[in-house]
Amino acid sequence: MAELLDILVTVAVAVFVVVRQLSARRVGDGKRWWVLPVILLVVALRADGVLDLRHEAVSAAMLGAGLVVGLVTGAGWGWTTRLWQGPDGSLWSRGTRATAFVWAGGIALRAAPAVAAVLLGVHQGTGALLISLAAMLFARSGILALRAGQMREQCGVAPGHGAGGASAAAVPAMSKGGA
Repeated sequence: MAELLDILVTVAVAVFVVVRQLSARRVGDGKRWWVLPVILLVVALRADGVLDLRHEAVSAAMLGAGLVVGLVTGAGWGWTTRLWQGPDGSLWSRGTRATAFVWAGGIALRAAPAVAAVLLGVHQGTGALLISLAAMLFARSGILALRAGQMREQCGVAPGHGAGGASAAAVPAMSKGGA
């Protein structure tokens, strides 16, 4: 039953994240960017089967590979997300075509350790996938929070509300990631 719950949580988070990524979203104040990744990590660590006790070394290597893929994918996602300042001074974000390529590449890279694990007879539960997802969201959210903070400083935007700052046309080109 816990395995089913983990799968449902993973699917729900993935759908939630993709839907949010594909639409323009107002960027928050950047204070709670780490909450969702920590929740996923806690759920993952309480799940059975994070490591296959019959193949600990290989299982740990696969988990490490998934963690690295998650961090790299999340970093690519964070850097390719477009940031801009709206007419009211608020910051907005939206994924770009480059972000879609990062997502596709990340899925392919994440599938590689999973396939290798199956071929080697190593069981990986959903906990390993959730850890990879948590790492991806942690890297993406952290980079986006960093970029938004830098943009707020450059444009004079006060965190938490959109007051002040330059117009959308005056946003420096470096604030926009990807294509």
